[in-house]
Amino acid sequence: MFLNWLGALPGAAAQGMIWGIMAIGVYLTYKILDVADLTVDGSICTGGAVCAILVTNGVNVWLALLIALIAGMLSGFVTGILHTFMGIPAILAGILTQLMLWSVNLKIMGKANVALPSRKYDLILAQIDTVKSILVLIAAVVLLIAFLYWFFGTELGASIRATGNNLNMSRAQGINTDFTKILGLTLSNGIVALSGALLAQYQGFADVSMGRGAIVIGLAAVIIGEAVISKISQNLAVRLIGVIVGGVIYYFVYQTVIFLGLDADLLKMLSAIVVAVFLAVPYWKKKYFTKAKGGQKHA
Repeated sequence: MFLNWLGALPGAAAQGMIWGIMAIGVYLTYKILDVADLTVDGSICTGGAVCAILVTNGVNVWLALLIALIAGMLSGFVTGILHTFMGIPAILAGILTQLMLWSVNLKIMGKANVALPSRKYDLILAQIDTVKSILVLIAAVVLLIAFLYWFFGTELGASIRATGNNLNMSRAQGINTDFTKILGLTLSNGIVALSGALLAQYQGFADVSMGRGAIVIGLAAVIIGEAVISKISQNLAVRLIGVIVGGVIYYFVYQTVIFLGLDADLLKMLSAIVVAVFLAVPYWKKKYFTKAKGGQKHA
C-alpha cells in the first residue's frame, strides 16, 4: 500500500500544479484585488471545453490553449461589467456569470463530456507520461509567475494593487477603479481558464461539471501556501510560488486521504472546513488572543 501511495505522488504533484495555476487566478482577485469572485467555477470549465473541442477538431494544441485563455478572459470581463457598469455586488456578479457559463459550456461541447485521449491527439500533458507533464508544468509556472511579477511592477499593475488595498484612496489619486477591477477579473479568469485547458488535457476529457467546487480548492491552495511561505518573504513572486506549493500539498493530502480509505465524497466538505478554519484564524487571534494579552498588560 505504501509503495502504491508513493507511486501516486507524481500524478498528485502534476494535478496540484494545474490546480495551483488556477489558485493563482483566485489569488489575484481574493488577495490583490480584494474581490470575492465565484466566476472561477465556470471559467475553469470554459477553458477545458474550448481546448477539448478545438483539439478534437484538428486545431493545434498551442493555439487551443491561447483561445481557451481568451475565452476565460471574456468570462472575467463579463463579471467585471456586471459588477462595475451594472452595479451588481462582485460576489453576485460572479454567481450570475457562473450560471451563464454552465449553458455556454454545454453549447461549446454540445454535450456534457468530451473525450480528449492522449493516444489519439498530440497533447502537451498526459497522465501516461507524468514526468514530461511535471516538467512542462514547472516551465509554465515559472513563465506565469515571471509575467505576473513583471506586470504587477508596472504602473498598470500597481494601480490594480492600489485598488485592492484602498478603493477610495485610489479614486482620489485619479485611478479608474472600475477599469482596474475589470482588468483584474479578466486576467484572473484567463489564468483560471488556462488551468482548465491544461486539466482537460491531463485527465483526458472535459466535463461540464469539472469546475464544481474549484473556488474551494483555490482558496485552500492560497491559504495553505500563505501558511507555508508567509514567514519567508512578502515578495509577490515568492507568494505566488507558495500558492503553487499549496496546490501540490492539497493534492498530496487528497491522495493520502484516498489511500487511507476515507470516502472521497467527503473531500470537498473537508476542504471547505479547512478553508473556513484558516479564514477564521486572523479573526480569532484579533478577538481573543489580542484581548487576552491586553488584559494581562493592564493587570
